[in-house]
Amino acid sequence: MARRQTNKDSRLDDAARAGWLYYIAGNNQDEVAVKLGISRQSAQRLVSLAVEEGLVRVRLNHPIAKCLDLAARLRESFDLRHAEVVPSDPGSSSTVVGIAQAGAAEIEKRLRAPKPIVLAIGTGRTLKAAIEQLPQIECPHHRIVSLTGNISPDGSASFYNVIFAMADRVKARHFPMPLPVIAASPRERELLHDLALVRTTLSLAAGADITFVGVGDLGPNAPLYEDGFITEAELHGLQRAKAIGEIVGWVFDAKGRLLDGEMNARVASAPLPSCDTSTVVAMAMGPKKLPGIRAALAGRLVNGLITDEATAQELLKHA
Repeated sequence: MARRQTNKDSRLDDAARAGWLYYIAGNNQDEVAVKLGISRQSAQRLVSLAVEEGLVRVRLNHPIAKCLDLAARLRESFDLRHAEVVPSDPGSSSTVVGIAQAGAAEIEKRLRAPKPIVLAIGTGRTLKAAIEQLPQIECPHHRIVSLTGNISPDGSASFYNVIFAMADRVKARHFPMPLPVIAASPRERELLHDLALVRTTLSLAAGADITFVGVGDLGPNAPLYEDGFITEAELHGLQRAKAIGEIVGWVFDAKGRLLDGEMNARVASAPLPSCDTSTVVAMAMGPKKLPGIRAALAGRLVNGLITDEATAQELLKHA
């Protein structure tokens, strides 16, 4: 079982990042500080710590060095605003602990920023695991908005909707989406989106500064199907239509194009914020999700990615 990082482990990881940026990527200490979101003095101390701990020799002598190189290649290959790669667990291709920790750290960094932001959040198992890693944070100047509803077809609350779990840890203004994930008909969705409080939430989501989402596959155990949002017949229909993945219910093909048709016409989620104005970060990994991740990057549905080594390497093979 993967262990939770200690403060020392986290400090060494930060030193490794600073050392890589300074000694390998050629940034000066001011640039290191900006890229890590810390003061120049903190950047200087981390660079010094990288040397003191023997992390820097001819190359960065730390497992995270390979991950930093992969992240840099992902940013360049897919024109990403944000990319982070965590070490793969050799004993498992499914554990999301690593990317959950990395996602939590990135969310925390954004929430600790002094400038007010709108943070949009999707749903799913990986995001829920990330939110569970967050410490208690007081940031009443920020607003947090859910992109998707939390109501299943039978009227029950979705277990993997994360905004309420986030509200337990983060003191900010939260805006849930009081809707089903998928409406019964396009007309019903139209009526729901016309409600005044829903229009406010949709408008807020559209203007998000930073967005975190998961990527769902559409295989036999698709989350949309397993969690009861679509029927087996609907899943088979999506597969016949060549749907390759989904983000907050929006289904798309291998080129990252949202599919026309009955399903997307009933999705009650907010549209994904534009990558022209928002940093939209997908948190996803693993062979099942690889086609969907690749498609989301190709179609510019997302412009940020937190993933693991194995997934990053596969993505770069066909970049």
